[in-house]
Amino acid sequence: MLETSARLLRLLSLLQTPREWPGSELAERLGVSGRTVRNDIDRLRELGYPVLATRGATGGYRLSAGAAMPPLLLDDDEAVAVTVGLRTVTAGAIAGMEETSLQVLAKLQQVLPSRLRRRVQTLAAYTVPVPVDRPGPVVDPQLLSTLAGVCRDRERLRFEYRSHDGTATRRMVEPHRVVSWGRRWYLVAWDVERDDWRTFRIDRIEPRLPTGPRFAPREPPEGDVAAYVARHASAAAWRYRTRVTVHAPAEVVAGLINPSVGVVEPVDEASCVLDTGADSVEELGVHLGRLGHDFDVSGPPELLAHLAELARRYARSTPSGLDGREGGDG
Repeated sequence: MLETSARLLRLLSLLQTPREWPGSELAERLGVSGRTVRNDIDRLRELGYPVLATRGATGGYRLSAGAAMPPLLLDDDEAVAVTVGLRTVTAGAIAGMEETSLQVLAKLQQVLPSRLRRRVQTLAAYTVPVPVDRPGPVVDPQLLSTLAGVCRDRERLRFEYRSHDGTATRRMVEPHRVVSWGRRWYLVAWDVERDDWRTFRIDRIEPRLPTGPRFAPREPPEGDVAAYVARHASAAAWRYRTRVTVHAPAEVVAGLINPSVGVVEPVDEASCVLDTGADSVEELGVHLGRLGHDFDVSGPPELLAHLAELARRYARSTPSGLDGREGGDG
């Protein structure tokens, strides 16, 4: 009986790989006859595993989706990955996922072998997450599923949208993708009335169902949805904004910054303009200081004052008589 159970588990493990298994190959792997393989397949079906069989030279057995959720077999690395992922989700920004994740995590840890439990505990004990200064908004998982579904089915969506100041507007869009950036979720969609691409904070969306008619897909905005969100979502949230002339080629500056920091516009072969911003002038000072090239700033006044104070502070921290040259006056 123990031998049969172990063989069934081994068979199930093979069937969970995304391919079709000829009966002869399964029999060879398990060291049994073809008849035994067929009997074991019948036992798995009785246990609720939907094993499909196809005929022909390229046919075989494979595990498909069923009406119920049968037990899964995970190898060591998969079990550790799932456990670590669940730990991460417990601190996530999706409403209701924390408690559910903790329940699944408790079930998984209960059955982990001691060697894997030790790996997971080591990861938990010796990894430290950086606290988030400003926790992101919490989104409804059902809303995420709804938005992902209309993106998949290419159905127009009507919704009420609240801006950052609380003003509500009605929108009709052609949804393209749901994007997770930092601790926020965004919907990238073509705004039908504005005839342009837009990003919408998902926690500010109140959909109006049923959905609208289907639409033909469009090319993604700027060729890269993730970069589009990073640029436009960050710019919308900036408190301070500036345009800086950088004395370096545009391709060089573009390689130095993240798309969320700003947009680089070429001026000539030796200079460009960086359209950037941040929530504070201190953050802007950090961005500009990391460029490693000379730059000219015309505003805003708060940034100019901050950079002037930085210059004085750096000058005070430098030993007198040093001007950046290796030697002295002689």
